Amino acid sequence: MTADRDPIDPKNLIREAYRIEGIGDAECRSILVDWALSLSGPDPRAAIAALLERHADAPSDHPMTLVLREGLSEAAAPRRRGGRAARVAD
Repeated sequence: MTADRDPIDPKNLIREAYRIEGIGDAECRSILVDWALSLSGPDPRAAIAALLERHADAPSDHPMTLVLREGLSEAAAPRRRGGRAARVAD
């Protein structure tokens, strides 16, 4: 490992994703998960915003740009599914 390691994209995964011709949504999602696991902080949204700014010159419809934008959105609150209340009518 070198001391010049990029704190926002430590493994250069996002940079390389933008260079892959014909990359799709599924590959970009997989890359994003691997990228997020390489970060040290618990909330990657600040780093995602920085990556979007860094790659602002990429086409706006690039799959990696779309996946990064989704990563900035708030996750929906988890809902309880199933259980007795779901099976029994009031």
